Amino acid sequence: MSTSLLYHGFGLRGVRYRRVRFEEGCIDFEIEPARLRCPCCGSLDVLRRGGRRRTWRGLPVGRRPVFFTMDCPRVQCRRCKAVRQIRIGFADPYVVYTRAFGRYVLALSRLMTLRDAARHLGVGWDMVKQIVKRNLQRRFSRPVLKGLRRIAVDEIAVKKGHDYLTVVLDLDGGAVVFVGDGKGADALKPFWKRLKRSRAKIKAVAMDMSAAYIAAVSKHLPAAKIVFDRFHVVKLINDKLSNIRRDLQREADALGKKLLKGTRWLLLKNPENLDDGRNERKRLEDALAFNRPLAEAYWMKEQLRLLWEQPDKKTARKFLDQWLHWAWDSGIKGLIQAANTLAAHRACSTGSTIPSQQARLRGPTTRSRP
Repeated sequence: MSTSLLYHGFGLRGVRYRRVRFEEGCIDFEIEPARLRCPCCGSLDVLRRGGRRRTWRGLPVGRRPVFFTMDCPRVQCRRCKAVRQIRIGFADPYVVYTRAFGRYVLALSRLMTLRDAARHLGVGWDMVKQIVKRNLQRRFSRPVLKGLRRIAVDEIAVKKGHDYLTVVLDLDGGAVVFVGDGKGADALKPFWKRLKRSRAKIKAVAMDMSAAYIAAVSKHLPAAKIVFDRFHVVKLINDKLSNIRRDLQREADALGKKLLKGTRWLLLKNPENLDDGRNERKRLEDALAFNRPLAEAYWMKEQLRLLWEQPDKKTARKFLDQWLHWAWDSGIKGLIQAANTLAAHRACSTGSTIPSQQARLRGPTTRSRP
């Protein structure tokens, strides 16, 4: 056995071979540092000051696990006076495997599940997961922000909704560029600092209709256009429709309660996704025929979906104006609230005038639905 095998076969640099042991089906190489250097200044003029014995997992030989054991000394540098443990060239700090072993695990993880890779190597699943996680952190923990042009900001719930994360997404590349702890404007403070240093020219920001996000974006990106994405707009009207159905069911008689029972998801489904085999379309039609306000709210929800099918911005703006007036004319509380919210937030993103309180409550009487 020679030191060159350690270098060429296992990727170990800066060490010398001492001996090898074969115990319980494992191969354990005992190695030692080739030279003692100061990890701070690189000087060879050092003195030993104790140390500790460490073992790393290496690339397997066939089906046999391989380990490398070395006494890692602490050294005192006579030049810079530092007292540190020597630098290990073949392994990262605070891990129990070599870099070559980590690369092998990453290669296997592209071809099989983490559990299969762990079973193949004879290691714990948590070790394989740690290797993959460290690789992801090294590659994506601080992405370059300079080329950002269009971004999306949203929050997600974790741990059964008890904690939140604020996520910033690059809409052009599809990559997550920032994850902040918590929700609201405070979670974005580290992102604004990094974005300012990068000098990125943000053109548009997609987000939900949170007042905190609107204020934060308006403050830090005054030249960027604010866009309220389709998901949150549709979610707004769906929530109002669910509330209308709940109120009607609470006030309905026995027949009405029976017709409305179990129709919540039918109302929120797109008509083309209704399952005729499960009689969903017939159940929805019976519920809508039973109550005019519910049918009108459902019709308004379906009309709003057509907003994103308009051929250009001008036509879409006219369509939204017409939809708002229909909602205000309906006299249905939930629809009027949704219209007020959309009108107010359209003003936030485009600078248009917000309708007066009286107009938002009643709407003009000269327009009617076809």
